[in-house]
Amino acid sequence: MKLPCITMLATLLLTASAAAQLQITPPATTPSAPAEKPKPKPHTITKKKEAAPAPKPSASPKPSPSPQPAATVIPAPPNDDPNVDLVFGAYQRGQYKTAFELATGRAQAGDPKAMTMLGELYSNAMGIRRDYAKAAEWYKRAADAGDREAMFALAMLRISGRGGPVDKNEAVKLMASAAKLGEPKAAYNLALLYLDGQTLPQDVRRSAELLRQAADAGLPEAQYALATFYKEGTGVPKDPERAVRLLQAASLADNVDAEVEYAIAMFNGTGTPKNQPAAVALLRKASRQGNAIAQNRLAWVLINGVGTPMDKVEGFKWHLVAKTGGKGDPELDKQFSELPAEDRAKAEAAARKWLGTK
Repeated sequence: MKLPCITMLATLLLTASAAAQLQITPPATTPSAPAEKPKPKPHTITKKKEAAPAPKPSASPKPSPSPQPAATVIPAPPNDDPNVDLVFGAYQRGQYKTAFELATGRAQAGDPKAMTMLGELYSNAMGIRRDYAKAAEWYKRAADAGDREAMFALAMLRISGRGGPVDKNEAVKLMASAAKLGEPKAAYNLALLYLDGQTLPQDVRRSAELLRQAADAGLPEAQYALATFYKEGTGVPKDPERAVRLLQAASLADNVDAEVEYAIAMFNGTGTPKNQPAAVALLRKASRQGNAIAQNRLAWVLINGVGTPMDKVEGFKWHLVAKTGGKGDPELDKQFSELPAEDRAKAEAAARKWLGTK
């Protein structure tokens, strides 16, 4: 049995999209059929195309026609200023009104980190009424003073049209400046703009460079995205081993998409030694986090007893749960209908319990 990888073909900054061919080849004892037009075909299953997880904007608004909160930026205080440390400490403890009062005095005295803090509080309605215009004003003052986090936050406001008109050109300039100063979220989002080819001319090599910068700084989303680049040879030479190392790093940071693909790589032994028990354990983790693809893959290995003891009831439970997440599977539906009535009832009860609909 070979689990398929998740393939990223294209992505957009505010409307991420991708297409993938996902396949599972179960043990030879399992009958199969193409998912799009069921047709007997011995010993193999070709599943339908499905949308795969694609790089997602870091700390940016989700695609939606309705207003969304602005980018979340945590301004880091300079180590040599105890007054700003008090502001940051209050923020970290959730004491937003205190942070606002302390930051106001510091910002008026010209401290850019305190200005960024005020922008953050205003843009996310923390201890103060949300006001994107005031957030943009404070972010701009901090950005003009050289604060890279403020540059990135202001760029996200400009690209979404909050606190002022949409201005993608200014947003790109701000992102580029923040990226040069080492802001990983700015480098990541700028990479997505170079990848989608709408706001900026498409340049996959430049996108890969920026993703590498953000990945090296420890941003899990960038590590996952760059892994897909190395796996497919997008803007970089193909390098399955490097792709797996990046997936592992992102997985350790709890990036669910990376967990699923790293599990698949370990299950198949692609770019890393095969370790099916570890792969199954990671699929379980991602399944519990609500990832429908992981739930479907976990269902397959449990039902077929590959890399883990066979448990059809538990496997079909995850199949039913995956269906509620949009990951239906006609072949598993067929197998489920052939399950003894008692086992079907147990799987259905277990799925309802997990979903909280019992």
